Amino acid sequence: MRCEKMAAPPPPAGSAGAWGGVRRRCQRLLYWVPVLFISSILCWSYYAYVTQLCLRECRQGGGKVVCLVAYHIFFMLFVWSYWKTIFTLPMNPSKEFHLSYSDKESLEREPRGESQQEVLRRAAKDLPIYTRTMSGAIRYCDRCHLVKPDRCHHCSVCDKCILKMDHHCPWVNNCVGFSNYKFFLLFLAYSLLYCLFIAATDLQYFIKFWTNGLPDTQAKFHIMFLFFAAAMFSVSLSSLFGYHCWLVSKNKSTLEVFRAPIFRHRTDKNGFSLGFSKNLRQVFGDEKKYWLLPVFSSLGDGCSFPTCLVNQDPEQASTPGALNSTSKNETHLFPAKPLRDSQSHLLTDTPSWSETSEKAEKGK
Repeated sequence: MRCEKMAAPPPPAGSAGAWGGVRRRCQRLLYWVPVLFISSILCWSYYAYVTQLCLRECRQGGGKVVCLVAYHIFFMLFVWSYWKTIFTLPMNPSKEFHLSYSDKESLEREPRGESQQEVLRRAAKDLPIYTRTMSGAIRYCDRCHLVKPDRCHHCSVCDKCILKMDHHCPWVNNCVGFSNYKFFLLFLAYSLLYCLFIAATDLQYFIKFWTNGLPDTQAKFHIMFLFFAAAMFSVSLSSLFGYHCWLVSKNKSTLEVFRAPIFRHRTDKNGFSLGFSKNLRQVFGDEKKYWLLPVFSSLGDGCSFPTCLVNQDPEQASTPGALNSTSKNETHLFPAKPLRDSQSHLLTDTPSWSETSEKAEKGK
């Protein structure tokens, strides 16, 4: 009997999709490697400082108690803020920024160019957006099918549009944006304080190590590497924390430093800056009792932001000439679109020039 070759059966239709799903899951697991690395360093530092340094090497009873109490305070705040930065989900644009079904169909039917921009302008006419693309067009995300709010960007790792996106941080496996930027700042601050505290209290034992003042035990090597790790992380964290403090003082994000926001009339790198105090309150909130705690207290909803171009800052309006020049130069460039209540009060919390002058007249 003659044997004939059997044709290989075609692969099942869902095999490509299944392989893609497996690859995505593997990628998600790899994204957690930096977080696991930081967590393992943190666990080892706890063991080295508490067990090896304080409980075995420290001979002063009162000093040991003070070090342990202070250490656990810094450790708790560090872990709390790190946890909040990792597991706080990034906020996405609200439904009003998504295109309706009819607008999506119109956008797909129209050829690229001015006709598509007309559809987007019609969809965005009642939205509080003031920034544009480099060509002056409406900022639109063709992956999420939405008009981008100001300071919103699409993250290629998360595959989502993130409100007030600063950057995607691999060390927290999360996007740093409007919802967790305060937590990220506190994470940098408390991790820096944690490392500085360890380096300062471990320094005398580190010196004893080089002068052969410590017995040749297991604790000796833990103390040496603990000081090196704390000093090394302190240097890198201080530069990163200082950079983000500067960003907060100027009301900028990392993305806006590399590419300044483009408004309808021109590019302005300080367009969202309202002055140091108001910039600080926009991130940390009005109630100072929550500033040092990893509790969400930022102002606004992340979709709309007051700007010094669209709304006159009362702190800068000190003369009638300033008011007149602002009204002449700025108001005709931007439509009157609503700001959220929690944002607009930043611009009205100090008396205007006219109110101040009237009170002065009555006082005289």
